[in-house]
Amino acid sequence: MNIVQTIQQSISSALSELGITYEGNITIEHPRELSHGDFATNIAMILGKGLGRNPRELADAIAEKINTPEITSVEVADPGFINIRLSDEFLSNEIKVVREKGDFYGWNESQKGKNILVEHSSPNLFKPFHIGHMMNNTVGEAMTRLCRTTGAEVSMISYPSDVSLGIGKAVWQFLEYGIKKIDEFETISEKMQFLGRCYAEGTQAFVDNRELETSVRAITQDIYEHRDTPAYEAYKIGRDLNLEYFIQMTARLGSAFDGFIFESEAGKVSKEIIAEHTPSVYTESNGAVIFEPTESDLEENKSLHTRVFINKDGNPTYEAKDTGLLKLKFERYNPDLSIFITDSEQGPYFEVVKTAAGKVNPEWQDKTIHKTHGRMQFKGEKMSSRLGNTPIVSDILDAVNEEVYIRAGERELSQDQADMISIAAVKYAVLRTQAGKNINFNPDTSLSFEGDSGPYLQYTYARSQSMLRKATEQGIVINSDRPDNWETTDIERVLYRYPMMVEQAFADLAPHTVVTYITELAQAFNSWYGNTKIVDVDDPTSGYKLALTDAVAQVIKNGLWVLGIDAPNEM
Repeated sequence: MNIVQTIQQSISSALSELGITYEGNITIEHPRELSHGDFATNIAMILGKGLGRNPRELADAIAEKINTPEITSVEVADPGFINIRLSDEFLSNEIKVVREKGDFYGWNESQKGKNILVEHSSPNLFKPFHIGHMMNNTVGEAMTRLCRTTGAEVSMISYPSDVSLGIGKAVWQFLEYGIKKIDEFETISEKMQFLGRCYAEGTQAFVDNRELETSVRAITQDIYEHRDTPAYEAYKIGRDLNLEYFIQMTARLGSAFDGFIFESEAGKVSKEIIAEHTPSVYTESNGAVIFEPTESDLEENKSLHTRVFINKDGNPTYEAKDTGLLKLKFERYNPDLSIFITDSEQGPYFEVVKTAAGKVNPEWQDKTIHKTHGRMQFKGEKMSSRLGNTPIVSDILDAVNEEVYIRAGERELSQDQADMISIAAVKYAVLRTQAGKNINFNPDTSLSFEGDSGPYLQYTYARSQSMLRKATEQGIVINSDRPDNWETTDIERVLYRYPMMVEQAFADLAPHTVVTYITELAQAFNSWYGNTKIVDVDDPTSGYKLALTDAVAQVIKNGLWVLGIDAPNEM
């Protein structure tokens, strides 16, 4: 039983003693100001009206009955809030718990025995890995790691777009250059830039010369049917390079996928699903097959609208392919919960897909959660002009790395160290914002070692490790036992909240909650550090101060892990 459950049980017992029956959930939360206590509940205000009692008087009666060793005081504030303060012994004991559990502090078993599937970072083959993919990867990776903290079996997959008319245009242009053209480029990054050029030039050629349509459609059909043709051979070269590049780039960002489901696979399955459920779910219309929401559908969700699932050529649209993807996900991974992450602008589109799919198999709709992210812009003329309208990730990291080297001054940084700081800066900027909202990346604030940034958290962790090493060199022993006459710090009043925060962040699938918490913890620690001598051989409390430092460092490290950000021992 955790501290929240302990307090809820104590309040429930208090109500029973007062002869009050309450079947609902007793909500307790942290007050905004630490001076107001560690927990607060409005249960008296919830019950007062129904019981015909004054909330303040009822709160006083409940407060008198709350009694558990973990609580040191209970106070009532108008108009009926009950403020609860935890004991110093409980708070200091949590330092021991943090240090004992280490990297697994904050984990729980709330989803033990369940399977969770997360799908994100789905690349478009023949197109570079751009900022949209990085944002998707950042949010998806953090949500995946939140899922892992629950004790569930978690699988993470990607859904590459490997066949489309757009890819047919790229392959046509690739053939125009000649397949051997790719060998002129040395690095995989250069080869990808060339393939991206093929995609853009092929798309423009298709617009400028409509006579190419027959050739491009024939190439696309070669790809669909895996025909032994030069077009299919060119396609395979590009596909394999794309996947290799994708795996390299996502590994650089800290991701490793458990599997792939390709759009071409989903396309084949989708045609069977649509055919089998026409006209029961889908409807033929002017040579195409559509989904048209019913009046009852619209009563439940006003954003629903009519969409085409099979076009007039008899080919599945993206809507149909996403339906096929749902079937493949549930067949291969049997998830109790399936989460997927996309750009926020795709929200209404997926509402239609999920609603239609729910009529085919209710499980596909009931167990699927769609989360979104916004878009990123870059502040500052230098970065904006260099990166253009749709910056690719390698260029972004290179540009941010340049800023890192400039700010490092005379300090020497390796490529890996610069990369680590750059990735932390970008990921923090993405994750600090509530899902779905747009972001403006500002290098001036995002790369700061002071305040609200990823590098600030990394620097705080590195500083703590430096102090711990220094203490070891001086022979000071870390001691988690609370010294006599120790005055509890704000850090201790924030530290114990981490497991509850992680559990809530998972429930909401909200990584920004983790960002907010560990930033506040780091700020509290740095404020304390600035006014306290921690490493002091002559101070009998130094061992406990170091234990507190170690616990803070562990929690920051654990939070950074959830966010997919490295915690460096030196910086």
